[in-house]
Amino acid sequence: MAAMTPTPTPNDEASSNDETPSAAGPAVAARHGDRDRQEPAARTPRRLRPRSRPRVWRGAVLALAGAYFVLPLLASFVFTVHVPGQGISFEAYTQLLSAEGFTESLLLSLGLAAATIAASLLLAVPALVAVRIGSPRLRPVVEVMCMMPLVVPPIALVTGITTVLRWGPEHLSRTPLYQTFLAVQNPDFPVVLVLAYTVLALPFVYRSLDAGLRAVDVPTLVEAARSCGASWPYVVLRVILPNLRAALAGAGFLTLALVLGEFTIASLLGFQPFAVWIVSISGAHARMSVAVSVLSLLITWLLLLLLSRAGTTPTTVSAGPSRGSGTSRTSRTSRSSRTSRTSGKES
Repeated sequence: MAAMTPTPTPNDEASSNDETPSAAGPAVAARHGDRDRQEPAARTPRRLRPRSRPRVWRGAVLALAGAYFVLPLLASFVFTVHVPGQGISFEAYTQLLSAEGFTESLLLSLGLAAATIAASLLLAVPALVAVRIGSPRLRPVVEVMCMMPLVVPPIALVTGITTVLRWGPEHLSRTPLYQTFLAVQNPDFPVVLVLAYTVLALPFVYRSLDAGLRAVDVPTLVEAARSCGASWPYVVLRVILPNLRAALAGAGFLTLALVLGEFTIASLLGFQPFAVWIVSISGAHARMSVAVSVLSLLITWLLLLLLSRAGTTPTTVSAGPSRGSGTSRTSRTSRSSRTSRTSGKES
């Protein structure tokens, strides 16, 4: 009889497959172990490199921006205090208060800035709140109207203003409006500059207030206040405006910077605010004019810090009546008792 060979069963095949890797030797296992050890080490630098690059670029960009703003300021300051052949002298700063026209021009510019801020906010705040609450479809129209002064050159604006001012002596000399035309051109406080600066400041005021209104749910606040019986003046003054303090501060600062640095309109109309006075003394007193420019820049930065703090100061809510406080204490006591009872039942 021929020798019969045993047929392999499935269990034998499985056992042979399980024994194959171990029989292949420890080389394969060593390769897998080395690969597992090398993968974390290779992945770690890839994750850390992209994080370190933005920090380096961020610091470089900030350093370049700081140098761009600080170096001209330092150069201007050195020019005001360094006199060739004499050394360091602060004469340009000590003679400012006694300079002719300095106090008058500065007070005039600050008064014009205050009036312009008030006029621009009185125009922009009610209009934007009404558009935000009642008719959002009119927002593009209001935006285009407020952004129009950015397109119109100041020379064209001055030409239009002078054309209108000529109507007084030419056509209205025998009417009561003639005195109005003379009053708006008073050199002590030219109202015509306030009107012109209000038009120029509308784009900046609009952008600042629009950003503040978008960050606040104005319709919900107004509806809640009106449902509690609040009047519209109360809603605007006590509900909406406190939520727009940062936007109002930004609009006020931008308007202040615009008025202090505006030269074209005031010079062509024949008035002498602060910027026109600086240019007028630059020929005879170069160091003094640069010193005034440096001081005006520092004052503007100081006002920026004050306005930013005023816009970010948290509001203080007054304490309610004793009845409300007692109710709150009772509710807290009841909550604590319920919690203790629940914990006792669970235990």
